Amino acid sequence: MIAPTADTPIPAAQIDYVALSPLLVVAGFAVLGLVLEAALPRRRRFLVQAVVTAVGLVIALVASVMVYLDLPDVAEAERVARGAVEAEGAVTVDGPGVLTWIVLVVFALLSLGLFAERRFEAGLSPFTGRAADVPGSREESEAVTHRLEHTEVFPLVLFALSGMMLFATANDLITMFVALEVLSLPLYVLCAVARRRRLISQEAALKYFLLGAFSSVFFLYGAALAYGYAGSLNLTLIDEAVTARSDSGGLLLVAMAMIAVGLLFKIGAVPFHAWTPDVYQGAPTPVTAFMAAATKAAAFVALMRVFFVAFGGASWDWRPTIWVVAVLTMVFGSIVAIAQTDVKRMLAYSSIAHAGFLLVGFSAAYLGVADGLSVTSVSSVLFYLFVYGVATIGAFAIVTVVRDSAGETTHLARWAGLGRQSPWLAGAFTLFMLSFAGIPLTAGFIGKWGVFAAAWAGGTWPLVVIGVLASALAAYFYVRVVVLMFFTEPVGDGPAVAAPGVLTTVVIALAAIATVVLGIVPGPMLDVVQHAGAFVR
Repeated sequence: MIAPTADTPIPAAQIDYVALSPLLVVAGFAVLGLVLEAALPRRRRFLVQAVVTAVGLVIALVASVMVYLDLPDVAEAERVARGAVEAEGAVTVDGPGVLTWIVLVVFALLSLGLFAERRFEAGLSPFTGRAADVPGSREESEAVTHRLEHTEVFPLVLFALSGMMLFATANDLITMFVALEVLSLPLYVLCAVARRRRLISQEAALKYFLLGAFSSVFFLYGAALAYGYAGSLNLTLIDEAVTARSDSGGLLLVAMAMIAVGLLFKIGAVPFHAWTPDVYQGAPTPVTAFMAAATKAAAFVALMRVFFVAFGGASWDWRPTIWVVAVLTMVFGSIVAIAQTDVKRMLAYSSIAHAGFLLVGFSAAYLGVADGLSVTSVSSVLFYLFVYGVATIGAFAIVTVVRDSAGETTHLARWAGLGRQSPWLAGAFTLFMLSFAGIPLTAGFIGKWGVFAAAWAGGTWPLVVIGVLASALAAYFYVRVVVLMFFTEPVGDGPAVAAPGVLTTVVIALAAIATVVLGIVPGPMLDVVQHAGAFVR
């Protein structure tokens, strides 16, 4: 081997910046937000940051659609795939990945409407004025008096979004770990800056941080073991080593288990769900909405990419474990949600149950056939993630509106009679609950049909049966909320409902329209997710 000299040219990295443009746009506008935070006077920051964030998201959405339409077809046996491996093998810009970018940016745009809403807190945002002030202190009162606001939340959202986008398309485990940290760290901060109930908010952030750091260690250790087994962190090269193995691969099994722990934590699957109800309840509701929809989508796509691409050759080693996790998650989330008396905690356990339903579609590991017309695990999960995320953001948007002088009234007893007080809000919340339950003519029904159909085609019909039973069980607590709002006598003067601002109204309306349209006319969206194809190796 010839040692490099001063005259030896170093080959330049081959990077297709156009293909990576959506990711670069989001990261670039996040950095721009930091510059604006330092350069602008405090009184002008909020409006400028909100507008700049919205512009960045719109540009990223347009760029993602253009990249998706320009993806090349990849000829692979028995699989339909579109896209290519970019950034020297670090990122895969393929159909499922770019479609996830589009979904994540849509979620961020909807959530931005809740972040920028200033109608409910006397013209202030839902975030504390100075996070460093002790709750209940004189300094905190001064911050409220001087109408201070934390406008750093906007670049933090963009940083988290950039991490999610990279997480969903990373093609090696070290890039995926970096993306995991980039998406997680801003969320830890965002969870701690609620304007109301700050102690609960800070407690939620601390729990999320400690457990999140613990799960990240599992993921990183699993990546190290995978490197020890395959000699590479690249998902394609790991797949080659797994396919060519001649032994049972004890090191491989431990690596898969460790990586699964880190990823299952992010989706809130049992038994890695403990953080979910406390964080959902304590975090500012706009943050909860964004996190519940976007983090779950990014983590599920990353989970599918790792186990379909890198560990696909060992599917019969990991599928039985995922079956058990799916059953536990569906059943546990559905049962425990029944006992909840807080709306946000109920939605948290609902989120856990939905993670179980998604795992049913994933655990089938069904890739479809070469004509691309069959419902596959990837396409069904992508559709489910979108319809679930839209309904979730809409539901949390309504939670921000039901409030009194002390802030949001999340105790279910305070929601009695909401149908009389505000029929359109109660009607929209009912629509989202019915979609969560999988009632026909809602998008949630089509989503559940998709993951169950993929699981049935993949041969895991017992999971489908358990999933249907768990759905029936979950329908109980969804219908209970509907009965409470429309058929229960209100306590005292009934629930207090603040007049929603324009931004919140638009978010609720768009979420409701999407839930109805995708339930009645799901064909175009199903065609899109089918057209995305499989993961590029």
